[in-house]
Amino acid sequence: MNVDLTGKSALVTGSSAGIGQGIAAALAAQGALVWINGRTRERVDASIAAIRRAQPQAKLQAAPGDATAEQGVSQVTAAVPSVDILVNNVGGVNAIRPFEELTDADWRQAFEQNVLSGVRLTRHYLPAMRQRNWGRVVFISSESGVQIPAEFVQYGAMKAAVIATARGIAETLLSSGVTVNSVLAGPTLSEVLSKVQAASGKSVADYEREFIMQRRSTSLIRRFTTIEEVASMVAYVCSPAASATHGAALRVEGGIVKSAF
Repeated sequence: MNVDLTGKSALVTGSSAGIGQGIAAALAAQGALVWINGRTRERVDASIAAIRRAQPQAKLQAAPGDATAEQGVSQVTAAVPSVDILVNNVGGVNAIRPFEELTDADWRQAFEQNVLSGVRLTRHYLPAMRQRNWGRVVFISSESGVQIPAEFVQYGAMKAAVIATARGIAETLLSSGVTVNSVLAGPTLSEVLSKVQAASGKSVADYEREFIMQRRSTSLIRRFTTIEEVASMVAYVCSPAASATHGAALRVEGGIVKSAF
């Protein structure tokens, strides 16, 4: 199976920590030159150092900029005019409160953060991929886009929009060497959840058990998804081996979604 990415370049948004950093490390391990993105140069440099500690030969470059904002996207694309692989990872929960208390501003911010960020970057990088007749675009979505959580409705709605956006873009790429897919990650103990766990005063094991049983009781693996598990799926779908995987919503969520399809 050919998963070698030597000679390919990749941009992973939000790769200064968490799932994004894990994806960047996985792509670098397959030989890709990976552009690391985060809001500040300090966080980007720290991520590069962390990956290089594990992979001294990793080919990494810095692409700081807020990928959730139009100006930040312009900063990133100016530094990185073209790539073979784009992973639209940046996103997250902007507010956790009852639906009735969510404001228009909350919804707009969720859209900018989770949907429009990937739209802007894909719009920039896709034409050159078309010309080369090779490219990979991956949108990181969530199981929350299929089973909308009551605790943050706007996040689930935006992740559903991400899945639809990825499929729609794929529909424009007929008979092409460019593929577009979404990856649906499950709850992962990355930066955000780690902070919530620490604030709870519970051990990681106790917090994980309680979270899964109370909020994601349909999980078949009865634990959090790991960063490495999500990153492995992304690395595969970005590889030459995945050339027929196109327009798909690929689930790495431990069976939380109660459907085989």
